[in-house]
Amino acid sequence: MTVTEPTRTANPPTRTPDHPLEMTTEEEVHRVREVLASEGLLTEHVRFAFFAPEEPAKPEVLAHRDGAPVDRRFRAVLLDLATGRSTDNVVAASTSTLVSSVEVDTSKGQPPIIDAEFELIEDILNASEEWKAALRKRGLDPANARAVPLSAGVYDYPDEVGRRIVRSFAFMQDHEKDSPWAHPVDGLVAYVDLTARSVDRVIDEAVIPVPQEAGNFDDPAQVGPQRTGLKPIEITQPEGVSFTVEGNRVRWQNWDVRLGFNEREGLTLHQLSYDGRPILYRASIAEMVVPYADPSPVRFWQNYFDCGEYMFARYANSLERGCDCLGDITYLDAVIADDLGQPRTINNAICLHEEDHGVVWKHSEMFTGAAETRRQRRMVFSYFTPIGNYDYGFYWYLYLDGTIQFEAKATGIVFTSAYGPDSEYATEIAPGLGAPYHQHLFAARLDTMIDGAANAVDEVEAVPVPMGPGNPYGNAFRQGRTRLTSEAGAQRLADNSRARAWHIVSTENRNRLGQPTGYVLRPEGQPAMLADQASSIRARAAFATKHLWVTRYDPAQRYPAGDFVNQNPGGSGLPEWTAADRPVDGEDIVVWHSFGTTHFPRPEDWPVMPVDYTGFTLKPSGFFDRNPALDVPPTGGAHCASNGQGNGHVG
Repeated sequence: MTVTEPTRTANPPTRTPDHPLEMTTEEEVHRVREVLASEGLLTEHVRFAFFAPEEPAKPEVLAHRDGAPVDRRFRAVLLDLATGRSTDNVVAASTSTLVSSVEVDTSKGQPPIIDAEFELIEDILNASEEWKAALRKRGLDPANARAVPLSAGVYDYPDEVGRRIVRSFAFMQDHEKDSPWAHPVDGLVAYVDLTARSVDRVIDEAVIPVPQEAGNFDDPAQVGPQRTGLKPIEITQPEGVSFTVEGNRVRWQNWDVRLGFNEREGLTLHQLSYDGRPILYRASIAEMVVPYADPSPVRFWQNYFDCGEYMFARYANSLERGCDCLGDITYLDAVIADDLGQPRTINNAICLHEEDHGVVWKHSEMFTGAAETRRQRRMVFSYFTPIGNYDYGFYWYLYLDGTIQFEAKATGIVFTSAYGPDSEYATEIAPGLGAPYHQHLFAARLDTMIDGAANAVDEVEAVPVPMGPGNPYGNAFRQGRTRLTSEAGAQRLADNSRARAWHIVSTENRNRLGQPTGYVLRPEGQPAMLADQASSIRARAAFATKHLWVTRYDPAQRYPAGDFVNQNPGGSGLPEWTAADRPVDGEDIVVWHSFGTTHFPRPEDWPVMPVDYTGFTLKPSGFFDRNPALDVPPTGGAHCASNGQGNGHVG
């Protein structure tokens, strides 16, 4: 891929931040660690399981003025690897003080699994004679078995309550360049206690042949000759980009937004406005869960919360110009804390660039001869993160016509199993190799601020009108609009058969036509969680059972499945908060939107999966008085010319 444009890099500041929502700095991570050490909370075996900015409440941020002092606070969850004890701490980096420290009740949820624990798994398993005997019974050498430890979930195992448990499969690796995902050892799983560093039990259900065909997508011998005839595409902006970046604040074509990043949610958007009018106070992907469909004795528990159980954004890629992002690129670095609480800078973590996006509006008028075309353009904020076998890209788009869009891109390698005559819940993707059915379900947290804090949500859908005196020919349908007034009543499913959408409106501001200003949330309308009503995963990931939830704003309510998702028995997060059934009509509200894909893998998904897409759109609906892209200038140069020809069609 040929790219000749320069790369622009905007680094997070190393000075004391001037705004409460600026990006984390290395100096701040050092300060937090020093405070925790001075308080005796860091010992030889203690590790950082979570670190992120503890953002001030919304009123405090909105009241901030330039030059005012900033109280920068950070949340650090600490885990003692030797005892399993954990503390949840808040540190004020600005004053180097410990604000609070609370012991975590691990019977109600564990801190996320960290790298230091993953590194222990193979040694733990190889110390188990039962595990090694199970592999040798299959004619497999334990030294060539790669352990894949996975979050345990919560099932009817009372002895696991309060203990840090993972469940581990084995995949065989023939040589160091061989992809283990091609060689799953099926019918076998180990339950491992991370604190005791011991194997609780080995479930050896069946001896199933290990698939033998290699799956190395980077091996020329397997891939074959590369195609020819693809000519280079070069994207240039000779006069530079149309956006400006000051620290983490980006301005582009009437849009104004601050960007953030943390290891749990990844990229976050703050104080998003258009022409000075607020739309979103904060937006993030606050959780995702991947529930699998195989009910077999060794796989029934496979359900992963990539945000809450793994803090997957800590693994974000350092993006490469011309590969991950194409064009005239600006990058932002992101600073997180590693297991030891030392700052780790992810260079080029966030990509900022503009993209042409086809036509924004066009018309050839048959009566006047007017013929005009304007091109659409979008501002892109993105990052990519691998987690185990999958890689996820997260893309936020801002458009010239006021549209906001989010898109998740799933690629990487599908999780594999052995495939045989009884493989009812998987697709055969290579000889003897299966890929279990599963879903990827995301939760967007949209702290809305449409023209101010007082917002409400209307459910709007198409309503067919029965044939009768007022509709003699049966062609009529109308728009149905229902105000969702309370948290219990605002738990809704999408319905594409009725074009169901949710209008988030201001209850204080109206446009020139007397309509409330608003944005419409257009869901893709794919299935919500398919697991049974009585299932463990449905209780733990209740957010994914509905496409829409609406709650009253509460700064402590950040994560839809609760703060501590790992081994949480369920009921935390949205079901707990909405039990109060608070009013949400004309209040400061948060809109939660669950969306995703139901994946029946294909042979074409192997040995590496082409990108699959999912997301949602927020489109202005009455927010503007007319087409906000009417003022977009025509494209210059000789590549666009109007011919003044109409097509004779009126419609």
